[in-house]
Amino acid sequence: MPRSMWKGAVSFGMVAIPVRLYLATESKSVSFRSLCPCHKQPIKMKRHCSVTDEVLEWKEVLRGFEISKDQFVIIDDEDLDNMPLPSAHTIDIMEFVEAEDIPAELYMKQAYYLEPEKVGVKPYYLLKRSLQEMNRVAVGKIALRDREHMATLRPYDRGMVVNSLHWPDEIRSMEELNLPEEEVKIDKREMEMAKMLIQNLSDEFDPERYVDEYREALLKLARAKADGQEIVAVEAPQPKVMDLMAALKASVEQSKKGGKATAASSDDEEDEEAPSKPRVVKGRSGAKAATATVAKPRKRVAKAS
Repeated sequence: MPRSMWKGAVSFGMVAIPVRLYLATESKSVSFRSLCPCHKQPIKMKRHCSVTDEVLEWKEVLRGFEISKDQFVIIDDEDLDNMPLPSAHTIDIMEFVEAEDIPAELYMKQAYYLEPEKVGVKPYYLLKRSLQEMNRVAVGKIALRDREHMATLRPYDRGMVVNSLHWPDEIRSMEELNLPEEEVKIDKREMEMAKMLIQNLSDEFDPERYVDEYREALLKLARAKADGQEIVAVEAPQPKVMDLMAALKASVEQSKKGGKATAASSDDEEDEEAPSKPRVVKGRSGAKAATATVAKPRKRVAKAS
C-alpha cells in the first residue's frame, strides 16, 4: 500500500471528515546523468560552505529563510508541521462552484487521491454523492510541501480527487501575445468543413490509446547505441504552403476512411508526401553496422461518420 503524504481533515460547515492524501500520478520520464567528458563517469555534485569551503552531506544541510542580506532564520520540519495555518492539517472548503467555472487548462497542477479514515467513511461519501448530483466542485486551501495551495476537491470513480491549483497571480497574462482573433475572417464553408472534420474524428476519450513514444524511442536509441548499432533517424517532413479549403476537404475524405489526412497543395491538387529519407547517425565507433529505427509515425484514432 502506498504511503500517505498528508493526514488531516476535510472541513465544510460544521462537518469534518478525517482523510489521508496520496499522490495520484508518478513520473515515468527518462532521466539523464551528468558525465565527465574524459572518463564517461557520473559527476558528483557537492555542497560547499561559502565560508570555510567545507563539503557538506545532504543530511547536514539546514533550511534557511533570508530575512535580510546574509541574515537567515533556520526553519526545520517541526516548524513547518506547526505552521499557524488551518490548511496545514485541514482542507478548509471555502465554496462550491460548478465544475466548468474553473479553467483547468491554466489552474490545474498536481492530482492527489483522497482516502477517508474509517470514522469518516459515511460523511466522505455523503459529500461525494452530493457533489455528483449537483455537479459541483469544492474549492479550498491546503498546505503541502513547504507552501500553501489553492485546491479543488471533486468526485472521481469510487472516491474523490484533490487537485492543487496555481494562484491567480501565478497565471501570466495573454495581453503581450500576438492574438489578432478579431481580424481573422473565417469563410462559412471553411467553418462547416472544419466542423465536419472534427465530427469525423470525434470519439470518447480513452487514454490507453496514447503512448509516450518519445520515451520508447529514447530507450530504443540507448539500447541500440550500447550494442554499437547505427541509428536510422527519420527526417521530419517540410511544411508546405497549402490552400486551407483544399486541405480541409482532403482531411475530411481521409477521416471518413479512418486514415491519416493528406493535405493538399496550394494549387488545390492532392499531394502525397514522399517517404522521408533516413539519415544515418553513427553509433559506437568501430562497431559492426546495424539498423535501428527510433522514430515511428504517430497513431491517430478516427471515428468513421
